[in-house]
Amino acid sequence: MYEQLSGLLIQILSRAVHIFANKLVPLVGVGGSVETLEKVPWEYVVFGLVVLAALGVVFGVALAIVAARFVVKTDPKVDLVRETLPGANCGACGFAGCMGYAENVVGNPDVAVNLCAPGKAAVAEKIADITGKKAEKVEPKIARVFCQGGKSLSQRKFIYTGVQDCTAAVLAAGGDKSCEYGCLGYATCMRACPFDAITMSADNLPIISKEKCTACGKCVAACPKQVIELAVESKAVVISCHSRDKGIDVKKKCQVGCIACGICVRTCPVEAIKIDNNLARIDHSKCIVCGLCVKKCPTKAIYDYIPVRLKAQIDPAKCAGIDVCAKVCPVNAISGDPNAVHVVDQSKCIGCGMCAARCPKKAIDMIAAAQQVTGKQATVSAGA
Repeated sequence: MYEQLSGLLIQILSRAVHIFANKLVPLVGVGGSVETLEKVPWEYVVFGLVVLAALGVVFGVALAIVAARFVVKTDPKVDLVRETLPGANCGACGFAGCMGYAENVVGNPDVAVNLCAPGKAAVAEKIADITGKKAEKVEPKIARVFCQGGKSLSQRKFIYTGVQDCTAAVLAAGGDKSCEYGCLGYATCMRACPFDAITMSADNLPIISKEKCTACGKCVAACPKQVIELAVESKAVVISCHSRDKGIDVKKKCQVGCIACGICVRTCPVEAIKIDNNLARIDHSKCIVCGLCVKKCPTKAIYDYIPVRLKAQIDPAKCAGIDVCAKVCPVNAISGDPNAVHVVDQSKCIGCGMCAARCPKKAIDMIAAAQQVTGKQATVSAGA
C-alpha cells in the first residue's frame, strides 16, 4: 500500500513539473526554444493551483497515515506524574528532566518514587499513589558549605583581578586562596542555583537558605573546589572544613580550619568522630547531634546548624529520683538526691538531649528557654 502511494505521488509530481517546464518556463540554449509567452493563459494558472492543492491533500493524507501507523502510545500515568512534579528540570533525580523521570518511574519498577529532591515527601507520596509503588521514607537533605574561612579569616596567595568566577579563578594557579581546599568566594554556586537559595555573605562565603534549598545538587556540581556537599538536614553538627594539611600549616592559612588536634574525638560521648588524613570526620550514623564537640573545638572548625538549642526541664510529677540522667549528663548540669526530684542547672545545660533519651520515666522534656520562663510545655524530641 505504501509503495503504491509513493509511486502515485511521484507520477503526479513528475507530471506537474513537466507541464510547468514546457508551458510556463521558456527553454533556452542549444536545441531550446526562445519563444516566450507574453501572457500566461489562465487555464495554466488554474491547473497549477489545482495541482498544488492536490499535492497538499495527498501529502497530508500520507502524513496522517504514517503518523497513525507509527504513533508511540504513552501511559497516561506518565502525564499524571509529569503534572505532579514541580517542573524544575534540575536533574537531581538522575534523569533528563522531569519528563525523563516521569517516564522511568512509571515504566521501570526499580526506579523509586522519592527521587525528586525539590518535590520532597509530598510529591513522592503522590507519585506512589499514581504508580502503585511504595513511598520509602527518606530524610530530607540540604546543601552545606564545608568552609568558614572567609576573606577576613583566611590568607591569600596573591591578588586576583580576573573574571569573578570560581572556575576561572582556579585556572590561575588553583585560585588565590592560600588554603587549596577552601571556598574561593566568587559566587559560582549562587549563579548556578535555580531556586535562589544561595546568597553571599559580607565575608565572601555562600549562605544557603534552609527554606529554599531543594538539594538538587546544582551548586555541588558547579563548585570547582568541592566545598559544597549534600548532607542529611537532621545531622546538624558538621566538621566545616575540608583541609587535609597538617595542623601547623592550617594555622598559617586559616583561623577556623581543622588542625586535627583530636579534642573532639576525646569529647564525643558516642565515639562518632575520628581523625582521617589530618581531618576530623563525623560518622553521622552514630552522631546524636549533642553539640559537645562544637563547644570544645579550639578553632571553631565544627559548626552547629541548630541556632538555638532547647534546654532540658524535669517534670517533678514524673521524676522518680532515678539518677540515670545525672550520670549521662556530659556537663554535670543535673543534680539531686536518690529518690528525690532532680533539677537542671540551665546555665550549664547545652541541650544535647542525652538525659531525655535515657530517662526511664520520660520525665525530661526539651523546651525552649522562653517557654521555661512562662511555664509552657512545648515538648520536642531530644536532639531535634
